[in-house]
Amino acid sequence: MIRTLSAVSGSSQARTRAQGRHLGAALLVIATGQLMVVLDAMIVNVALPHIQQALGFSGSGLEWVVNAYALTLGGLLLLGGRAGDLLGRRRMFITGLLLFSAASLAGGFATSQAWLLAARAVQGVGGAIVAPTALALIATTFPEGPSRSRAMGVYSAMSVAGTVIGLIAGGLLVTYASWQWVLFVNVPIGVAAALGARAVLPADHRRSAGKFDLPGAITGTAGITALVYGLTNAAASQNGVSHWGDASVVASLVAGAVLLAAFAVIEARSRHALLPARLLRSRDRVGAILMMLVMGTAIFGMFFFLTLFVQGVWGYSALRTGVAYLPVTVIMLVASLTAARFVQRTGARPLLLAGGTAIVIGLYWLSLVTEHSTYAGGLLGPGLVMGAGFGLLVVPLTLVGLARVHEADSGAAASLLNAGRQIGGSVGLAVVGTVAWTAVSDNARAQSAAAARSATHLSAAWQAAAYRHAMAVGFDRAFLVSAAIAVLILIVAVAAIRIRRADLAGA
Repeated sequence: MIRTLSAVSGSSQARTRAQGRHLGAALLVIATGQLMVVLDAMIVNVALPHIQQALGFSGSGLEWVVNAYALTLGGLLLLGGRAGDLLGRRRMFITGLLLFSAASLAGGFATSQAWLLAARAVQGVGGAIVAPTALALIATTFPEGPSRSRAMGVYSAMSVAGTVIGLIAGGLLVTYASWQWVLFVNVPIGVAAALGARAVLPADHRRSAGKFDLPGAITGTAGITALVYGLTNAAASQNGVSHWGDASVVASLVAGAVLLAAFAVIEARSRHALLPARLLRSRDRVGAILMMLVMGTAIFGMFFFLTLFVQGVWGYSALRTGVAYLPVTVIMLVASLTAARFVQRTGARPLLLAGGTAIVIGLYWLSLVTEHSTYAGGLLGPGLVMGAGFGLLVVPLTLVGLARVHEADSGAAASLLNAGRQIGGSVGLAVVGTVAWTAVSDNARAQSAAAARSATHLSAAWQAAAYRHAMAVGFDRAFLVSAAIAVLILIVAVAAIRIRRADLAGA
């Protein structure tokens, strides 16, 4: 008996050593893949005016340079995560990286609008494969406990850094090269990450038992795509006209709801469910997904409108905007690594409450900024508070979402977290965008009416100043609404999160 236990223990230790030989290199490869997916969403935004000029996009058509990527990324996340579970995570991770790189190369050579939009859609497909498999690889490569927490800290830090790196890199590339390079830059990164993945990630020894749930894949993908499409197009435009009542928006939202309801019925009856129902039996996991959705709502809307604020109201260039975000990024990185270090000691709930509180305070503080504020006095303080809050949230949320998940379901669990953040971002831009642009339009009209009553001469300079003030008022309203939405993080943390430290430590 003692010999048997010794043999088992020796075998386990040898297996652990074998798995741990290239953990640092494996983490670098995984985090690089995630960085590329996150970076691309922001780096292209910086180049949009140049793309519009080069390819002749209309204002509404230009939105599809962003939406084509967001729709395929959000719609295919569940399928991408399950593909990793069934076909092998390293295999699908490499496939997604190469597909993303090839689409980036094709997009950089685009000479027509249709060509670029098709390339962006294929980029989204690659991203939908890379994002959940990257997170699942963290869960399956690093054992639960301090090792996985540290890995999650680095992964989360890279995810956070991608937004600001995208702004800075986009500004540099557009300024000193051309808009094509915001796409070409993905090629060497993606190819290098794919080669590194083949060298250092654990091989896929066998496929998980199961088959693709085709009806679930069709209804789930179509449902999320329709939902994201409807929300993306629902936000009010800069003239304050809301699109919530448009036939296409209503049809998309209704179709999304019907398809997702059908998806839920199919998944409940399927033997090979794309989204196993057992993953949603954990109150902690459902709470983590809801909190990820709320966080996505707050952070997407905040970054979007804060970027418009500093550029449209304060007159910052794209490059200066990226540099202005650097302190926020640094505090996010520090907070993420701090959360990874302390989550085993404190548990998830205290960090979630602290992070949620910081986000609410930071967004409320940001809602007080005006067109006359300075960077140091109006943006830096709330930015640092929000950055700390987001950094404290991401690691424990991810750990809770993946805790006690069987290895065969890790891709599906990872895709749920990613889908929550992606859908949350769409909700944020739709709801907060409607509030912001409606307030901008109302304030601009009120100023014009007041000037007309007092017979004030409406010079071009006066009109420009008035519109900057209207933008400040509207965006402040958006930040205030985001703060109110962020309160839901605290409510869900109190109501749903009960996971023990021992569960996070893999005990």
